[in-house]
Amino acid sequence: MELSEKDEALLRAEFSRINQAKAVFDDIYIQDDPRSYFSVLGDLDYMITDVAEPVIRQILSARASATNAEPVVLDVGCSYGINAAVHRFPLTFGGLRHRYARREIKAISSEELMRLDHNFYAGWPDHGLARFIGLDVSAPAVRYATRVGLLDQGVVADLENEALSAESARIIRPVDVIMSTGCIGYVTDKTFSRLLDATEKKPWIISFVLRMFPYDALAKTFAQRGLVTERLSGVTFIQRRFRDAEEFENSLATLAAAQIDPTGLESEGLLHADLILSRPAADVQAAPLEEIVTVASGRGRPIAPRYVHVESNDGPRVTLEP
Repeated sequence: MELSEKDEALLRAEFSRINQAKAVFDDIYIQDDPRSYFSVLGDLDYMITDVAEPVIRQILSARASATNAEPVVLDVGCSYGINAAVHRFPLTFGGLRHRYARREIKAISSEELMRLDHNFYAGWPDHGLARFIGLDVSAPAVRYATRVGLLDQGVVADLENEALSAESARIIRPVDVIMSTGCIGYVTDKTFSRLLDATEKKPWIISFVLRMFPYDALAKTFAQRGLVTERLSGVTFIQRRFRDAEEFENSLATLAAAQIDPTGLESEGLLHADLILSRPAADVQAAPLEEIVTVASGRGRPIAPRYVHVESNDGPRVTLEP
């Protein structure tokens, strides 16, 4: 049994309300190549791809050990395939950002860049950790990721509002792991239900979820499908800096409304995500999440000036702290 239509509507309304607190970056996901994506997010010290990579690698290794096979991974909200890039090759988001910031790269057409990028990625040794499929609503982003060879296959679909096509369902059928590093809040359990309907196995679901977004409805849906949900305790993962004082203040207000304490986390000017893993109960019993992963949260990374609160004679005010 899935969520009722009323509960679905309430969840989507809640996610929409929370998203109003966040900066909007829609334009960077609909370009023909990822140069704007790296420029805009890189300027905000976007790092979730890099800080999540070792954790996802450990989870994928545990999955491979359990099945004695290379897992097939579906990256939900894959955009330009950057998760696949850092998991398949010895590359980082930070390193790729510098590549796309070069003036020689900025000067060429998207078609020429895709040709060069195909050769660039083909020149790196593949770790062979997993085979990657991508899902995104952006056709240009999925086209880039498949043409340059980061994704084996890509699916363009808005599963909040439409069903999977027969061809897309065929592509998704062998998936062992579903992962996302930032799409929860833009998609609900409706997307995941449609994906789970299409898979022939019970996949593991890896989610990095900003702390302001509730996960209970998704965990409930997964439980109804025989999956147990674990949240890694005692650690969070930095996504990026807040873009401006408005996003900072609105996000703190959203957290306060949900009775989530931002002290030492978002209050320090950085968006933080939790790691949540859903899998069959037998897999949880064989190897609990706390035994699978060791983590580095991103706290030691150099960060540009951040928005923080400071006390003044007139009360707390927002300032940039180096």
